[in-house]
Amino acid sequence: MEKYLFPKIELHLHLDGALRPETMWELAKKKNVVLPTQTLEEFRDWIVKTSDCESVLQYLERFELPLQLLQDTESLERVTYELIATLYAQGHIYDEIRFAPQLHKRQQMQQRDAVEAVLAGRSRALRELPDYNCGIILCAMSFGREDMNMEENLETVRLTKEYLGSGVVACDLAGCEGVVPVHNFYRIFDLARELDVPFTCHAEDPHSADSVRDVFGFGGRRIGHGHKLYDAPDLWQRARELGVTLEICPSSNIQCKTQPSFEQHPAKKLFDAGIRVTISTDNMTLAATTLDKEYDLCVSHMGFTQRDLVQMNIYAAEAAFMPEQLRRPIIEKLKTYL
Repeated sequence: MEKYLFPKIELHLHLDGALRPETMWELAKKKNVVLPTQTLEEFRDWIVKTSDCESVLQYLERFELPLQLLQDTESLERVTYELIATLYAQGHIYDEIRFAPQLHKRQQMQQRDAVEAVLAGRSRALRELPDYNCGIILCAMSFGREDMNMEENLETVRLTKEYLGSGVVACDLAGCEGVVPVHNFYRIFDLARELDVPFTCHAEDPHSADSVRDVFGFGGRRIGHGHKLYDAPDLWQRARELGVTLEICPSSNIQCKTQPSFEQHPAKKLFDAGIRVTISTDNMTLAATTLDKEYDLCVSHMGFTQRDLVQMNIYAAEAAFMPEQLRRPIIEKLKTYL
């Protein structure tokens, strides 16, 4: 029986981190990609065992396997369709799924091909699920120095603009935070503002709140992770005034060692301080979690109440990159659970 009966929304979910294990297994066999185990059951166990990492960088290395499997349009369309079907079956009403088109160019695809494949998977799923919706966020990537792939990143922003209204809802910057400052990537967000493209931005630098400050500097109103805001109390009042929304992913934060434990995670303190906190999985498969499991941790280890969970979903609906005609009914429905 489903434990959390209110409509669920996830704002921070990476497509390549949320493939069904059995689909990864099947695609790997089909594409002759070497797997670390001999059976599917062992592979499922391996995913869980390797979810606890030494650092963000080690966590990012785990994406190499799914990326090897997603270098053709057929696979991208399939996994998008399957993820949406899974989310719907888990009681979600709206989600935003993100991926980096430039990471799917190892064979014949270009960024545009990857975007259209994901949108095709989305369209197929939504035709079958008329009471569900989702948006696609296109991620620019930080691999280190900002000049390594700036033209590809700017292409991602332009594609976001081109496909706005066709399923794409925003752009993002993800990748190796802390290697170089996030503010070095200002050209991405300058272009997004110039083109009137909505955006969020990852800010999970394990060392400081500087990445959060940088997103504020870009004019960001949504921050991927963003829990290091707790270490910058001088920004709290501004965050409240601007309605800044944090996309917190508890299990991922612990697995990446950007927070020491669920009990010490500052999400509840930020929430109680009037900051708009929301909860997501980050990578449902690679983090070995679901949104319900994250809610369990929120209640059992982080101090949140059931009412808080509903309120955070209201925050998520208010911050989502969705049309107003979709937003208002969701918010009104959620309010009935307060």
